[in-house]
Amino acid sequence: MNEEITTHQRRPRYKGRYPRNFAEKYKELNPDKYAETIDKVESKGSTPAGMHIPIMVQEILDFLQIKPGQKGFDATLGYGGHTKAMLEQLQGQGHIYATDIDPIESAKTKERLAKLGYGEELLTIIQTNFANIDIVALDSGKFDFILADLGVSSMQIDNPDRGFSYKTAGPLDLRMNPQKGIAAAERLRNISEAELVGMLQENADEPYAEEITSAIVATIRRGTAVDTTAQLFDIIKQALQFVPAPERATVVKKSAARTFQALRIDVNHEYEVLYEFLDKLPTVLAPGGRVAILTFHSGEDRLVKKAFKEFHRQGLYSEVARDVIRPTAEECFRNPRARSTKLRWAIR
Repeated sequence: MNEEITTHQRRPRYKGRYPRNFAEKYKELNPDKYAETIDKVESKGSTPAGMHIPIMVQEILDFLQIKPGQKGFDATLGYGGHTKAMLEQLQGQGHIYATDIDPIESAKTKERLAKLGYGEELLTIIQTNFANIDIVALDSGKFDFILADLGVSSMQIDNPDRGFSYKTAGPLDLRMNPQKGIAAAERLRNISEAELVGMLQENADEPYAEEITSAIVATIRRGTAVDTTAQLFDIIKQALQFVPAPERATVVKKSAARTFQALRIDVNHEYEVLYEFLDKLPTVLAPGGRVAILTFHSGEDRLVKKAFKEFHRQGLYSEVARDVIRPTAEECFRNPRARSTKLRWAIR
């Protein structure tokens, strides 16, 4: 009789008292098992590894005024925090359709919400771009409420394998769906100098766009591919050596963040997707339906503001937000990633 012998696998050890690398944070990556650790991390104003803290939840719920039996659409499922809050308002009556192009995180979120009792009878998750909201509406019918959180999820930013942040070493990818399109590294290999300058200026308002572009292009022309986040950060750092020393570190970090943002917007065609989504919104909202959109940088906010204002002028929206709603100081303290958030809304 053969018996399978299983050996205990010790978790990898890490240097120091606390784990620093994403993969080593085994307690944060298992929130169900280590709830106390999650509470400690969040109490310090940090986001646990592999998680995402939803922003402005109460403000969104106050505006959407969700009632049992209604039908809603969550354009960006992500970790599912907003979706869960909206499902709770339905009280088991109604339905939410949610889209996400990230096959890795959407599968995890579907499983997580199903364990909480939100199965397919209440929630339909579709792996597609939210610009296809009109196609979803062909099957679902028009929506009573819609939410679009345009920010990148924390679990994407923090995972070095996804290449979203200059703060962690990893492949220079930046794709929401790593199975489609071209990575940022490949984009840089084939972009013209003028196009890259324009990208940095239009997508991120980067004041040193020309200096950073010159450094990137020079590196590639020397035959060195920019394949990692660390390589790109080092190029930006070298390009800004002329900045006075006392302020250089801060300027480099801000320019790096903007450069990564500009590349992310480009490889994911974020502005084109948002244009299409905003254009279709009035056609998929039920009479009296409400839409709330969270933006995280000026380019997104300008597009949303302009679209809402124009459709209001045309009579397609009965009312739109005159001013943005910002997160409270308390929320920004608990979750620093909320600081740049702006909420705009419209009513059909």
